[in-house]
Amino acid sequence: MAHGTTDAPPASPGEAAPPRKAPPSRPSKAPPARVPLRHRLRRDRVLLLMVLPALLLLLVFNYVPLIGNVVAFQDYDPYIADNAFQAMSQSPWIGFEHFRHMVEDRLFWQAVRNTFAIFAIQLALFFPVPIALALFINSFVRPRVRAVAQAILYLPHFFSWVLVITVFQQMFGGAGLVAQVLRDRGHDGFDLMTDPGLFKFLLTFEMIWKDAGWGVIVFLAALAAVSPDLYEAAAMDGANRWRRMWHIQLPALRPVVALLLVLQVGNALTVGFEQILLQRAAVGAAASEVLDTYVWNTGLDNGNFGYGAAIGIVKGVFGLLMVLGANKVAHLMGEQGVYKR
Repeated sequence: MAHGTTDAPPASPGEAAPPRKAPPSRPSKAPPARVPLRHRLRRDRVLLLMVLPALLLLLVFNYVPLIGNVVAFQDYDPYIADNAFQAMSQSPWIGFEHFRHMVEDRLFWQAVRNTFAIFAIQLALFFPVPIALALFINSFVRPRVRAVAQAILYLPHFFSWVLVITVFQQMFGGAGLVAQVLRDRGHDGFDLMTDPGLFKFLLTFEMIWKDAGWGVIVFLAALAAVSPDLYEAAAMDGANRWRRMWHIQLPALRPVVALLLVLQVGNALTVGFEQILLQRAAVGAAASEVLDTYVWNTGLDNGNFGYGAAIGIVKGVFGLLMVLGANKVAHLMGEQGVYKR
C-alpha cells in the first residue's frame, strides 16, 4: 500500500462495497472586484489626455453639426438673421413637407438608382481586387520584391482625384494615348471619359487604380499574423501554394473581409462625391447624379438648405440600418463584424 493512501478493505462476496468519499471540492475563485470609476480615471489619465484632442475634433466636426438637421423641418432662410443659430430660431416650421416632396421628386429617385448601381459595381469589381493582390503578393512575390510592389501599389492613394482624373483623361480621353494609337493603326478612336453608358465602370476603374493599394496593406497585415507553423505543417502534408492559399490564408482573411464588407455596405450611399463632381459635366446628370451631388446641387447651388438636410437625414438613417443589417449577417456567418453580439 502506498504511503498516505486510505483504501477501504475489499468487500466480501454478496456484500455491497462501501461508498467512496467524494474528493474535496476546490474553492471557486471569486470574481475580480470592479475598479471604481475615479480610480480608473486616475490610472488612465495619460491615455485619456492623449485621446482628448481626437475626441474634441470628433465632437466639433461630427456631432455639433447635427444640430443643423433641424432645418429639414423648417423653411430655412440663412439671410433673415446675423448668424445660423438665429436664422434657425426665426425660420418657420413646415413639418415633414421636405420629406413629402422627396418622395414625389423624380430626380431624387434617379439619384438613388445611380447611387445603388455604382455601389453594386464597385462591390463586385473593386472589393475583391485588394484581396487578390494581397494573396498574390504574399504567396508568389519574393520578400525582397514585396516592399517595392507594396510601395508601387500604395503610391496612387496619395494622389488627389484631380490628378487621377487627369491621368485617365490623358490615357483614355478622345485625344488620349489609346485613342491616338488606334487612329494610327487605322481604327476609329474612342473617348471613354465622355461615354455615359460606361461612366459607372470608369468610376470603378479609377477607384481600383487609386485605392486598391490601401486595401492591400490591410490584408497583408492580416496575413502577417498567420503562424508559419501552419504553412510548414501544410507543406509537409503535401499542400502546394494554391492549397495553402485556400485552406490557410483565406480563412485568416475572413474576419477582416467581414469587417470591411460591413463598413463598405455602410458607405453604400456615399460613392465618391469629389470624383463624380469633377466628371459630371462630361457625361451629364442622368448618368452621374448621385445622392451626394444631388444634395450639393439642391441644397447649396439652389439654396434649398432644408430639402438638402432632409435628404441627408434619410441617407444617414438608411446607412445606419444597412450597417446593422450587414453586421447581423456577419454574426450569422460566425464573424464579429463591427461589434460583438
